[in-house]
Amino acid sequence: MTTPMTSPTAPLAVVSPLRSQTDVVVHGVKEMITTGQLSAGSRLPIEKVLAEQLGVSRSSLREGVRALALMGVLETRQGDGTYVTSLDASLLLAPMGFVVDLQTPAESGHLQSVRRVLETEAAALAAQRIGDHAVKEASGVLASIENLVQHPSNADHDTIMEADIAFHRIIAHASGNPALEALIDALASRTVRGRMWRAISDEGAVHTTHREHLAILSALAAHDSERARLRMASHLLEVEDYIVTHPIAGAVSSSLDAQ
Repeated sequence: MTTPMTSPTAPLAVVSPLRSQTDVVVHGVKEMITTGQLSAGSRLPIEKVLAEQLGVSRSSLREGVRALALMGVLETRQGDGTYVTSLDASLLLAPMGFVVDLQTPAESGHLQSVRRVLETEAAALAAQRIGDHAVKEASGVLASIENLVQHPSNADHDTIMEADIAFHRIIAHASGNPALEALIDALASRTVRGRMWRAISDEGAVHTTHREHLAILSALAAHDSERARLRMASHLLEVEDYIVTHPIAGAVSSSLDAQ
């Protein structure tokens, strides 16, 4: 990769008394990326040069680089320098999972509502784009828990939950929208576990959920976007209503996430 030819005598950012030097670094590197001076995979200029370009001290530059690394924007390679990451949506949106985990149990219903909106659209997009391999994969996931569904008293709820997560991830990936897929994945750790509590405490929920999954899969296989959208919306609304009316589901989700 070629290091951008930017004059070290012309700082990219002016330090404002209202902005810390670390913020200046973050803003400056972001500007370099958005203006095309840096791109995915590019190596940053050496520390001395970049600090002069941004008009900050080298210690502040290091702090800013660490912050950007935590955001998934930069990565430091020992003995080789600092590089811009792939800037993949799943990488950049990963910190959202941490934000979601900080929400209180009482807010689980709100998160489920957001997830419903996103996954409903993902299902509609997936119906247009899903291939035979993905349909077969989703079908295999549902078939793998068929015996557990037929004998819910002996059901392994962890296995059922894992299959649930896998099924929804296949659909999110099939949407062909990496940003949408990443947002759904960030919300999944908090909201999907409410479904597990519903499966344990609500008699008939396992059968109902499996039947709804099969209906969604049928719409996807038929490439019927509107039906897939409606089936997914109805399916997730059931979970949302349960979480809202049973706050303990959100509390259990929180404890499971913490384990």
